[in-house]
This record gives sequence, C-alpha cells and structure tokens, in this order.
Amino acid sequence: MTAAQSVFAGQVPGNLAHIDHIVVLMMENRSFDHMLGYLSLEGGRRDIDGLRTSHANVHAGVSYPVHHLQRPAFGAQQDPSHTGMSVAQQLQNNNGGFVDDYAQTHPGDPDPGLVMGYYNGADLPMYDFLAQQFCVCDRCYSSVPGATWPNRLYAISGRAAGSRDSKRVPMYANKSFVRQLERSLVSWKFYSAWKPWSLALTDDHYRSSEFYEPFGSSERRYGFIGDALAGTLPSVSWIDPHFFVNDDHPPADIRAGQALVAQVYQALARGPAWQRTLFILSYDEHGGFFDHVPPPAAIDDDPAFRQYGVRVPMLLVSPLIAAGSVSHQVYDHTSIIKTILQRFCRAADGSLPDMGARVAAANGLGDVLNLALHRAAPAVPASVQVQRAQWEAEVRNRDFAMPAAASMFDGVAAQADGGAVPAMSDAEAGAIAAHRQLARTARNALAANGKTVRQPRRRPMAKEGADGGAQGRWTGRSCRAAPRRAAPRRAGQGLARWCNAEMLDLCAPGGSRALPSCHAWGRGCV
Repeated sequence: MTAAQSVFAGQVPGNLAHIDHIVVLMMENRSFDHMLGYLSLEGGRRDIDGLRTSHANVHAGVSYPVHHLQRPAFGAQQDPSHTGMSVAQQLQNNNGGFVDDYAQTHPGDPDPGLVMGYYNGADLPMYDFLAQQFCVCDRCYSSVPGATWPNRLYAISGRAAGSRDSKRVPMYANKSFVRQLERSLVSWKFYSAWKPWSLALTDDHYRSSEFYEPFGSSERRYGFIGDALAGTLPSVSWIDPHFFVNDDHPPADIRAGQALVAQVYQALARGPAWQRTLFILSYDEHGGFFDHVPPPAAIDDDPAFRQYGVRVPMLLVSPLIAAGSVSHQVYDHTSIIKTILQRFCRAADGSLPDMGARVAAANGLGDVLNLALHRAAPAVPASVQVQRAQWEAEVRNRDFAMPAAASMFDGVAAQADGGAVPAMSDAEAGAIAAHRQLARTARNALAANGKTVRQPRRRPMAKEGADGGAQGRWTGRSCRAAPRRAAPRRAGQGLARWCNAEMLDLCAPGGSRALPSCHAWGRGCV
C-alpha cells in the first residue's frame, strides 16, 4: 500500500477500506414486517424489532391481526396501494390504517386483512439463511412515504423530483451518483434482466451506456454472473431485477425473488473477489404492507420530504460481517449512496461530493463490517434449491396449461390453473412507454446528425405453407434470421407476424401481452 493509499484508507470508516466491490440489488414493494418480521415472532430473534402477536389493525369494528400467509403469490388485482395519499392513511393512528386503506382501494376484495400477512423462514429460505449468516438491518426506512419512483430516485440521486408519486411515464432528469463515480474514475456497471431501468430513467445523462449489461448466467461470460465468477466485477455493481417477473412486486411469486437472490449470492460466493465484496440487498418501498414502526423525521433540502417512508427489508452480506448480526442504526436508500461515496469518492482532504442534505446526513453501512478476518462463504441450505425446483416445475406446468378464467383476487387459482392473460399494470405500461420514448429519442438523435434512420418494413406475406409455417414474415433488422416455425395466430387475424424482443419498442401497444405463447417461443410479441 502506498503512502497516499494509506492516508485514504484511514479516512474510510471501519473495514470499508477492505471492500473493493459493492453490489446492490434493490427489490420491490415489501415491508420489513411482511418479509423479516417473522424473525422475532417465530424465529426466536429477540434482538430484532419484528412482529409480535399483539400487532393488529382495526377496520369497521373488526380486528385484523398479523397472520402467516398461506400462498406465495396474490391475485392479479391484489397489489396494495402505495401512493403518497395511501401511505399517509396507512400511517395514521400509529400505523393503524393499513387495512382501512386496502379496503378503500380494493373494495371488491373479500380479504382486506391481506396487508397484515407475513411470510416466514419456510417461505423465504434464502432470506432466512442470510439473516442467520450475515446482518439484518431493522431500522432501514424507505426514503419517501410514497411510491416506487420517488424512492428509486433517492436511491440513485439522493432526492426525489417534487412528488411522492410516480410519473405515468417515469422519465426523470436527476443527477445520479454515477456522475461522481466517473469524476473519480471509478468503474461501474448496471445489470438488468431485460432493459436498463433505474439509472436510465433517473438520469438523462445515462439514457444509454456501454456499461449496461444483462444479468447473465453461469453459461455465459457476459453479464453479472459471468463477471462475478471471473472476478471482473467493477467497483460498483447495481442489479435491477427482472421487473414484473422476479422483483417481488405484488402479485409476484416470492419464490422467483428467492431464486434471484440465491443466484446473486452464489455467484459472489464462488467468485475470487468474495473476500473484498459487500452485497447490499434492499427494497425500494413497503408496497402497502403492514409495518409496526412509525417512520421518523428525516433531514432534507426539501421541506416536503422531511419524513422517511415505511421500513423495508435490508440484508448486508460480506465475509467481514459476523453471523447473526443486527444493526439498529437508522438507514434509508441514501445510505447506499453514502457508503459508495465514502469508499470510492472521498477527496484528498477527506470531503465527500455534495449530493444534498439527505445524503450528507445519511449513515454509511461500513460499521457493520466488524470482523478482522474474512469468513469463508457459508453454503446455501438445500431448502433453497428444493424451493427453486418446485417453483420452476410449477412455472413449466403453467406454460403448457390451457388458460382458464381465474378470480382477480384468487392468487392460488391463478397460479394453479394458469389464469387468463394478465392485464398490464399501470406501472408496467408506463415503463414500456418510457423505453419507447428512449428509442424514439435515439432515432431522432441519429436523424439530427444526418444519419439514415432505418425503419422496419414488411414484405408481402406469401401463402401459408402446408405445415402452417409463415413463408413471409416481418423483416425488420432483428427478425430476418428468424427460423421457420409454425406461427401462432391471433384470434380474428390472418397470418401472424414475428418480431423478437429487440423490436418490442416498434410493436403495437400491448403486443407482448396479446398471446401468452409468444413468451414461450422466446420472442417479444406476435
């Protein structure tokens, strides 16, 4: 270590100076008590401020106590409200308004006590393992008592954009912490399963980037999994889950989220950089589910944002963390930014870049790195693999099941019978609209620079072959090499036209939802 490096290391709190790789995975829409509250109620962890049997909400004269949920997924319409107005009502009467709000926003649901439900260690074997082996943070709050995007803005840029609710088309122009990384010549990548989301839609300077890569798999060198196994992760890695698939956003099946987290941990634990890695797992906001701890006041430049949101799960994973650790320190999403700046962006005089009052006041996460010697990565229990195998088998069965009508409030029936083609949520439609706008902006930029913008064109459709195969098909750039297959038909239409995922932005709205089999065929829409 050089003299300059020694001085710099002395300015980094705790063992954070020994961390070369910070990996962040931010999931969606679950509260602390909903996902980790069982640790005190059923798991014997009296050191954690979780659920107690006395916790309940009263609605219309009926008491709705906390209870164990019996199903891993909800019905199509069972997404609790988490708008700014709804969260304000949920927090009334010392966090006593969760059932009231759900009943008002879901008047057709016969189970208003759904939001008082929780999962336990058998439902969440991966989280149970991480809680036993690493650190649970039981005072981590969402940054805003409101919706998804204001909270993700705080996680990426340290501030919101004037509202506690998400825009219909979530495109913002905040300045992200990535700008500070680049000024300090620190490597970074954002990994995602489908398209870049959090950074691309937060900061207009990064609508596209060569540092966006897929999540990947162990069979491919490219992507997060490949980088982790090869020991070539950048200094800061941010993972977006596959939104609306394995991000835990209701009505998602929580087993999909458990499988994702297991993949991330396994890749890090098996890679050569494990000893120098801090993995931060958190959630953007509580998703309308009950939590018993009222959020405290927050320091912020904007008086309208001087209160934290509802508690969310946060698990910290590193070989420098003692097994069974608990942190009672107050954190929010800006604690992630603070930790990144403390480790990688400190100036020679010890100062940190100015990203606003919330980031300046945030507590960093370095104090939880309390071991002098690195621990070997503990092995994932067999229950994690058993759950994943069961979930994947059910997914395969649903892929080949005939669609059947299912109640929009019956998650069990929807899971078992395949259900009807799901309606697209407002959040998903808005995100897709945002990416279409990005595609149009890119095409307009090319045109403004005098470059030809190649538009997709359609050849005349030939007669259908004897085997039903399409002899003529959509011939945009990404579809010319499409293999000859029997193309499924839409009801009331003629010969189907193929396009793959790269052409999604050019498809008619809702195209990818028109036929469930299009996903099984590995293409974007038909």
